[in-house]
Amino acid sequence: MVYAIVRAGGHQEKVSVGDIITVNRMKAKAGDSVELDAVLLVDGETVTTDADALSKVSVTAEVAGELRGPKIVIQKYKNKTGYKKRQGHRQDLTRLKITNIK
Repeated sequence: MVYAIVRAGGHQEKVSVGDIITVNRMKAKAGDSVELDAVLLVDGETVTTDADALSKVSVTAEVAGELRGPKIVIQKYKNKTGYKKRQGHRQDLTRLKITNIK
């Protein structure tokens, strides 16, 4: 079982070949190939954490599309002053399919 921990979109994700992950929006179009930085690599019994060895590891992914996250409702209220504020937010996301770990 080969898997890697990669840094993508400000988060770290555990990925293996064929996985589909959702990360914060990236500037890439659907069908483009993206290379992700590996933080850790597990290849069967061997665990690689050395920075020099990880610089040779490449994790490639294909952009499967863009989507938006769930709506988050932000409400602010102050008692006895009549202050109420309501705001919503939906995060832009990118879906990636992991194609190769070398």
